[in-house]
Amino acid sequence: MEIVVTGRHTQIKQKFRDVVESKMNRVTNIAPDAQRVQVVLSHEGNPRLADTAMRVELTVIAGRTVVRAEASSSDDLSALDLALDKLTLRLRRTRDRRKDHRRGYESVQAVDLGVVEPEEEPAVAEYEPVTPSQAVAGDLEPGESVEVRVGDSPIVIRRKLHIAEPMSIDEALYEMELVGHDFFLFVNSETHRPSVVYRRHGWSYGVFEIESAKNI
Repeated sequence: MEIVVTGRHTQIKQKFRDVVESKMNRVTNIAPDAQRVQVVLSHEGNPRLADTAMRVELTVIAGRTVVRAEASSSDDLSALDLALDKLTLRLRRTRDRRKDHRRGYESVQAVDLGVVEPEEEPAVAEYEPVTPSQAVAGDLEPGESVEVRVGDSPIVIRRKLHIAEPMSIDEALYEMELVGHDFFLFVNSETHRPSVVYRRHGWSYGVFEIESAKNI
C-alpha cells in the first residue's frame, strides 16, 4: 500500500512519518485491498485554537471506494490517533457492508467535498481578483479544479468538477458516513435529480432534491 504524507502550513517531522508507517497496518488489517492512503497534517496558527492546532486528514483509496476521516488535537500524534480511530471504524463498516448481500449494489466512488490532495495549495497572491459571478462561471473538465479570489477580499472560492454515478438515497447516506461529512451531494438514481442528503439530530436525516423551474 502506498503511503503519502504531506503538510499544510507545517513541516513534517521524521518521527511523525515513522509513526504513520508503523500504524498503517491497522488499515491493511481491515482493508487488505487498500491501494493508497493519503495523510495530510495541517497547522492552525491562531493561538486561541492551540487545543486543536494540529489537524490530521486521512484518505484511504481501495478500488472504487474512498474512505476519509479527520481529527484535531494539540499535537500531531494525538490528532493522528484520533483520526485513525475514526478511519478504522468506517473501514469496518465498509467491510461489513460488503458482506451484506441484501444490499444488491457495489461500492461506488465517494465524492469528497473536502479537499485532500498531496499537492501544495497555491498562494492567494497568485489569484486573479474576480466578482462572485465570475468565480462560479466557466466550464471545467472532469477532475479539473480552479481557485479564484473575490475582489480584494480574503475570500477564495474553489470549484471542482466531479463525475458521479447516480445512486439511491440509501447509498448516498452510506457514502456520507464514509467521508465523515454532515451532507453529501449526489444524483438520485430514481428521480435523476441533483440531491443532497444531510444529517439532522440524533439518527435522523434529511434529503433535498433540486428541480429546474422550467421543468415544473
